[in-house]
Amino acid sequence: MPDLLLDINLQQLPDEYLAGTWRVSDRVLNQTNPNSALALATNFVLQPGLFQLQAPGRTSQGAWTVQRDELLNRPYLQLQLSEEDTRALITRMRRSPNGDFSSLNLYFQSGMEMELTRP
Repeated sequence: MPDLLLDINLQQLPDEYLAGTWRVSDRVLNQTNPNSALALATNFVLQPGLFQLQAPGRTSQGAWTVQRDELLNRPYLQLQLSEEDTRALITRMRRSPNGDFSSLNLYFQSGMEMELTRP
């Protein structure tokens, strides 16, 4: 991880900053089913029109979108898989000055918290 990471203003977060392959670096399940695809995920692939979740022994595909609440313009990551449909509040995004390294913190409806990093 680089020494310097810049916080991204979430109210102005461009959707394209989310595109790419993300590695799950940390998670807190809280009340989430520990056997769900999201709870077991090791990687997220976010490409235009495609969401791919990779977990040990399985890969699931679906779609993703960014939605924003009307009051504060906070970004939510909407994830649709055949077995699960959920959304997560993007609570923090940080990037290196050159954009080569990023970290993304998500807070899911189920109470699960997840940190994603790339590369």
